[in-house]
Amino acid sequence: MRLILAFRSFFAILFKGALPEDAAAALGLTRRTAPKPAPSPAAAPATPSDGALQILSILQRDSRLVDFLMEDISAYSDDQVGAAVRTLHDQSRDALNRYIQLAPVIDGVEGTFTRLASIDPSSVKLLGNVPPQPPSGGVLRHKGWRCVKVDLPALQGKQDAKIIAPAEVEIE
Repeated sequence: MRLILAFRSFFAILFKGALPEDAAAALGLTRRTAPKPAPSPAAAPATPSDGALQILSILQRDSRLVDFLMEDISAYSDDQVGAAVRTLHDQSRDALNRYIQLAPVIDGVEGTFTRLASIDPSSVKLLGNVPPQPPSGGVLRHKGWRCVKVDLPALQGKQDAKIIAPAEVEIE
């Protein structure tokens, strides 16, 4: 009987990958249940600040903007700061243009009289001696900016949006 049980067990494991139930019972074995894999932590839902932090990290990655803003530049001459800003300006503008499309709120020439189609306080800020009844126009001091399109890359599930730039450690 044992010899038959051994052959059946051997060939069942060889071809099916498992010991038959009756053979396991005859040998006094019980089946172990496979441990369930631990559920992966759910990705935190995106918050409105994630996009702002993401564009800040892109500006840091592409132009080192945060490094520049956080550095004390009082010890440098105006010429040194100006030379650094020229490169920073080009790299920052390129990064913005890659992910965000901007357009002026009022497409006019600054310093000239401009008629106002709307006096929406979120898009037009009236300056100077503003009468109680707003006028139909005024001198355009700044065109303003509005976002036409945002095309940021998707955040990776494990990426912490609060990390603007990871620390860099060189191993020697």
